[in-house]
Amino acid sequence: QVQLVESGGGLVQAGGSLRLSCAASGSIFSRNTMGWYRQAPGKQRDLVATITTSGRTTYADSVKGRFTISRDGAKNTVYLQMNSLKPEDTAVYYCALNNLVNNYWGQGTQVTVSS
Repeated sequence: QVQLVESGGGLVQAGGSLRLSCAASGSIFSRNTMGWYRQAPGKQRDLVATITTSGRTTYADSVKGRFTISRDGAKNTVYLQMNSLKPEDTAVYYCALNNLVNNYWGQGTQVTVSS
């Protein structure tokens, strides 16, 4: 089993910044992909960004140039630095981990961007 604990959500004005953190524990394994997804009310859960243990990253087009994903291998923690936030970034953000055996999800953290 894998446990994911997220932190860092909140309310921010448009143009502001937030940093999300997600600490993983349990059967993480040496090779895995961690990432962030988001789900706005009434919409499906969409990928925001992912990062592998080797540091390869992917981003949704809507966040490229504004969001940066990174990870600290020693702490088994992934971060999402979100800059130039827009009202359309408002959603519940979920941390995810794929350890080549299963997918795991965090409980989600709310990000609200006011206009």
